[in-house]
Amino acid sequence: MAKGGPGGFDVNALMKQAQQMQEQMLQAQEKLKDETVEASAGGGMVKVIMGGDLTLRSITIDPEAVDPEDVELLQDMVQAAVNDALRSAQDLAGSAMGDATGGLGGGGLGGLLGG
Repeated sequence: MAKGGPGGFDVNALMKQAQQMQEQMLQAQEKLKDETVEASAGGGMVKVIMGGDLTLRSITIDPEAVDPEDVELLQDMVQAAVNDALRSAQDLAGSAMGDATGGLGGGGLGGLLGG
């Protein structure tokens, strides 16, 4: 009879597996801090670099994009570039977490660990 209870369910093995998965997730999160994605808007007039840990690293604005008569266009370009970079960084993070959890995803692990 397996340790942990009836039906061959091994609680110790499950806890060990959960701990290994948590360690893999932490390693993936650390690696994401070094990863970056880049996005641009306005034909490259606004460029944004976002970290894999969802931190905004830099915004570069071409001086030609600065038109005092049309500040709204510049604001729209910055917003579009930031949103695009954020989506790319979230995709990168989701992929890294999926790899670390064997496809369970962050939510699946959180439920498994009671978090």
